[in-house]
Amino acid sequence: MKNLFWILSIGATMVLAACSTKTNTKKEKQTFKVTTPLLKDTSYTQNYVAEIHALQHVEIRSRVNGFIEFQHVDEGQQVKKGQVLFTINNRQFVQNLDKAKAATKSAEAELRSAEIELEGAQELLNKNFISQAEYNLAQAKVEALKANMEEAKAEEAQAEINLSLAQIKAPFDGFINRIPFKTGSIVEEGDLLTTISNNREMFAYFNVSEVDYLKHISSNNNENNKLHLILVDGSAYPHQGTIETVESEFDNNTGTIAFRAKFPNPDNVLKHGATAKVQLKEQVENAILIPQSVTFEQQEHLCVFVVDEQNRLQIRKIKPSFRLPHLIAVKEGLSANDNILYEGLQYVKEGDIINKELVSFSQLIHP
Repeated sequence: MKNLFWILSIGATMVLAACSTKTNTKKEKQTFKVTTPLLKDTSYTQNYVAEIHALQHVEIRSRVNGFIEFQHVDEGQQVKKGQVLFTINNRQFVQNLDKAKAATKSAEAELRSAEIELEGAQELLNKNFISQAEYNLAQAKVEALKANMEEAKAEEAQAEINLSLAQIKAPFDGFINRIPFKTGSIVEEGDLLTTISNNREMFAYFNVSEVDYLKHISSNNNENNKLHLILVDGSAYPHQGTIETVESEFDNNTGTIAFRAKFPNPDNVLKHGATAKVQLKEQVENAILIPQSVTFEQQEHLCVFVVDEQNRLQIRKIKPSFRLPHLIAVKEGLSANDNILYEGLQYVKEGDIINKELVSFSQLIHP
């Protein structure tokens, strides 16, 4: 009986000691590293989906009826300005031109004969051998034949144009695309024969929100007009582009406005109709930067722990402006003088009082 009492006394003493230790642990304040946001001029890169267009891209259509007698080029072939692409059967056009030339020569001969007669009539009039009315008739005949000759020349010129239209030529240096009608195909006026693209330089069209548009134009830095292109396979296009122009109005349906940038294309890598991403660099003055590691999400809001003057933790909702590697730029919710908890987020809760160790931003991360 005496032994049992002794054992129970020892157990009670141990329980009281354990409770006392736990209570003392709770009362102890833990020390955590705390820092302040970094206020700094910086820049970030914004990605936009872009449509790639050739510097020149036009449709080549038939302007006469007939069948394709010769196809002088192949799909994908590079051609020079003025190079013949297609020849449409031109026999009828050749005949029409020969007739027009003959008609012009006939009109010239008749006019020359009438002019000789007019010269003779002038001499006879001077000698009073003919009347003024007879002379006027000879003069009117010359004027009529002049008009006939002008009409014959116009028809000859039209016949030459028709003959030239039977030969389809490249309007500029470029690359031939799909050819739907091959040699022997019958075509009508207006039929699409092919398209040709000048890929020497390429346009990238991309849409920018009104906010980003205002940010861009508010900067006077010419470097903001320089941008890079990321191809669909994730590789970087090796040549830098330049923003050339902005459209004059916003799209009411999307709230965006289109930018146009130009990229050199010496290796013909970019093709008309392709897609890519343009990376536009934006400059920001006095950005409030914090480490990404100090943030956490609560009810779909991005938050941080702020340490007040009594070293008490408060949850502060923030709105990010943009993200950098390991950093977040804060748009709303923080000032440059706020103390934010840097470590131990998983060990604390709102309302806890801590011992803080203030550490400069530069000691924690190198932006």
